[in-house]
Amino acid sequence: MSIMKALKIGDLTAKYPIIQGGMGVGISLHSLAGAVAKAGGIGIISTAQIGFKDPEFLKAPMEANLRAIGEELKKAREIAPKGIIGFNIMVATRNYAQYVKEAVKAGADIIISGAGLPVSLPELVEGAKTKIAPIVSTAKSAMVICKMWDRKYKRIPDLLVIEGPLAGGHLGFSREDLSRYGADTKDVPHTYHQDLYDEEIRGIMKVVKQFEEKYQKHIPVAIAGGIYTRADVEHAMELGADAVQVATRFVTTEECDAPESYKQAYINAKAEDIVITQSPVGMPGRAIVNPFLEKITAMKERGEKAKINHCYQCLEHCDPANIPYCITKALSNAAEGTLNEALLFCGSNAYRADKIETVEAVVQDLVGAV
Repeated sequence: MSIMKALKIGDLTAKYPIIQGGMGVGISLHSLAGAVAKAGGIGIISTAQIGFKDPEFLKAPMEANLRAIGEELKKAREIAPKGIIGFNIMVATRNYAQYVKEAVKAGADIIISGAGLPVSLPELVEGAKTKIAPIVSTAKSAMVICKMWDRKYKRIPDLLVIEGPLAGGHLGFSREDLSRYGADTKDVPHTYHQDLYDEEIRGIMKVVKQFEEKYQKHIPVAIAGGIYTRADVEHAMELGADAVQVATRFVTTEECDAPESYKQAYINAKAEDIVITQSPVGMPGRAIVNPFLEKITAMKERGEKAKINHCYQCLEHCDPANIPYCITKALSNAAEGTLNEALLFCGSNAYRADKIETVEAVVQDLVGAV
């Protein structure tokens, strides 16, 4: 089966129905996003501490981040002048509204927003051409966001992203839900209860249909989390999706912004090395076991916390006095290649990586063109 159908999001048309997932800190910046857009997909830059390399970042992190939004988009556009490029902006980001407004000002084609429900997103992009896409994981959250946007803004999402329990990084599921779907074990995805989550996806599709009928307008849906092969893409399409969002598969590409040591950690990882950990902000996250994670786990068992020397003003609900470690420091260490002091976020399929590929090769493989 060849998946050659273009993805239409309003007046935007991507040659292929492949959206590259946003990965922060510093994993999906201009190089990866530009390459995916050039290959016919949609490239997404993560705004999570996007300015971490700026000389002023330590002193004024938010200002450095806002500057970097325009700079990264400009560089991505140089790679793919006619491509579709946008940003992933977490709702949990401190000063979320300013990040969204800066992305719009920079000329983002689309903003994808999760890690909370982006209830105010429509007003932040009002009057702009920038498309907006909430990330949901349940039919309940899809109904909440669609109802709220309908009632308050008289609009619907331009795209809806459904992120399942096999995704990487912070997850929109409780530990109990992950367990129910069989997505908390070390041999995921082999024990993953896909049929159970497929039912949830069908429930989300019913919510989407309800609002499509009300507005007489199609809402494209992208399925994310655990999409690694052409078969995964085909399954998503069979469920009624218009597109897929893929992140982990793009990490081990030549063009990914991650350092080579980070990419090699994926290639070296075995299935049992990928675990669910607790983020300092209270959310479950998926990562590769390494000396840092082992140290943090041991400290937690002893009731100890790491000393936080500096706050980078990253997340809205983070209390430096009561967290086990600084997530900005742990993730920026990963992006800088200091892996033994880093949190290595990944999707459930990271262990399947066995070589470095090009973005073009990955896209062509996913759409069935090779």
